[in-house]
Amino acid sequence: MEYEYFPDYNYTDDNVTIYDAPVFTPQTTCWNKVWCVSLMVVSVVIFLMGFFGNALVILISGFKMRKTVNTTWYLSLAISDFVFCAFLPFSIAYTAMDDWIFGRFMCKFCSTIMFLNMFSSIFLLVIISADRCVSVMFPVWAQNQRTVKKASVVVALAWFFAIALSAPSVIFREVRNHLGRTTCFNHYELHPHSQRIVAVSRFVAGFVVPFFIIMLCYSVIMSKLRTNRMTKSKRPFKVMTALVVAFFICWLPYHVFVLLELNHSHYDHSILVAGLQVGTAMAAANSFLNPVLYVFIGNDFKQTFKNSVLSKMENAMGEDGRTTSRYLSRSISIDGRASTHI
Repeated sequence: MEYEYFPDYNYTDDNVTIYDAPVFTPQTTCWNKVWCVSLMVVSVVIFLMGFFGNALVILISGFKMRKTVNTTWYLSLAISDFVFCAFLPFSIAYTAMDDWIFGRFMCKFCSTIMFLNMFSSIFLLVIISADRCVSVMFPVWAQNQRTVKKASVVVALAWFFAIALSAPSVIFREVRNHLGRTTCFNHYELHPHSQRIVAVSRFVAGFVVPFFIIMLCYSVIMSKLRTNRMTKSKRPFKVMTALVVAFFICWLPYHVFVLLELNHSHYDHSILVAGLQVGTAMAAANSFLNPVLYVFIGNDFKQTFKNSVLSKMENAMGEDGRTTSRYLSRSISIDGRASTHI
């Protein structure tokens, strides 16, 4: 998408802040730029894979499996990613047409959904990490205290904080008509320092703190598993490494360019535009990577190919609870060691 400069105000168009400069006529649209078309194609792929992938996880964990703490995590994470992917077509259409035709409400709502997904997904990843860490460190307590009701309360709290942190989109997102096109943007001009506050708070609450907690939890788990003689499979290490790496790769570029944008005068505008678009696409990619990482990582490819997708997903997720219980029981009966399952 091409971005125009507008006089007398600054705003963010698709997360890119455009600052005061002389007005000039619209440039070529997205269809004339190879990189823009490529990003749009990537967004379509993310939509298709994320929408149907998370729909399968919702179907399996919500309707075909016994409700457990683990399926509660899976279901909540899948719902968050599914809702986000369901609204991706609005962004894709905006990019293709270079014109926002969906009105002021949808401008605010679609942006809110994006950040709701960002915070809820990250908070759920933190919860899953902490839950597995507790199960490894305190297996007896975890076996007695981990209940579906408590898990549902924790999930509800995560969604509550995610909604609260998504509120800036409702406040600052606006639409404006100029030179024959309608733009959906973040209007920060009337609120001094608001852009910096929003950007920094999203970076701290949506990346730094969650990443630190996840790294801490997995460091504790890996340290415990290395000293556990019952650990024979490398699958837990593969899953943990994949989760941390995917989290870091998907979200870091977006936050970096958002922070660079705060000092826009020191950087080339076209680099900020391209960087934020790529960063946003990479962040969105996490929505279809989550079901892959949590369900398929570590499973044998040939066996996966032979089995149906639905049965394989059900077996993979069901194995989570069965393996945890088996390891916890062995830990209690043998020497009180921690569970080897993550």
